[in-house]
Amino acid sequence: MDRHEIEGYEVLDRDVRPVGNGAHVLVPKRWTGADVKVVRVSEPEPDADSGG
Repeated sequence: MDRHEIEGYEVLDRDVRPVGNGAHVLVPKRWTGADVKVVRVSEPEPDADSGG
């Protein structure tokens, strides 16, 4: 695992949910228009990409 240092304003701990052919992470609506970074901190579960 790599180590990354990021300066920012808030941190959220969220789950990634399958949506169509991709996946989404929901963030607060007030973040609309902000620059964000997403860091994966664990390996995906083996069947997570099968959509269910």
